[in-house]
Amino acid sequence: MARVVVLGIGNVLNSDDGLGPFVARTLQAGWDLDGDAEVLDAGTPGMDIISLLHGADAAIFVDAVRDQGGPGDVKRYDRAEIVKGGTKTSMSPHEPGLREALLAMEFRGSGPSEVILWGAIPESLELGTVLTATMRRSVPAILEGVLEDLRRLGIGSRRLDTPRDADIWWERQAP
Repeated sequence: MARVVVLGIGNVLNSDDGLGPFVARTLQAGWDLDGDAEVLDAGTPGMDIISLLHGADAAIFVDAVRDQGGPGDVKRYDRAEIVKGGTKTSMSPHEPGLREALLAMEFRGSGPSEVILWGAIPESLELGTVLTATMRRSVPAILEGVLEDLRRLGIGSRRLDTPRDADIWWERQAP
């Protein structure tokens, strides 16, 4: 069975850029995953992504993305689209770190064979610790997409009857 890593990326101090950590913690709190799967709130790792992907056969990233469409529109990208970068789409503010890390790993002949990025177009990246209502409405579709990709990769999931505390600590800090 494949080792799969799900990484929520984003800066929780910039409103909708906190999408990745929010989704990662929501997934950790609401589902048990079978097999060799790990879900991480990775924050803003930059090139440290390489160490987080060590030994992974597949990686699923979640982040706010810049692309054609309106705020809250959900997008899915595969490895080729991420590595291609800035031509048709400009991914997240962290994409240069993700793209560079994937290229560095590819050059060394390592890294996950499958890479997916799930995201949504932000409404606001202003200073703030709460997702906008628009971005929050995209969370169920992103979770559904991530869970479907996990199933396709051989990782089953079971939704918990009583979710654990997601510990979205940054929203508790909001005035």
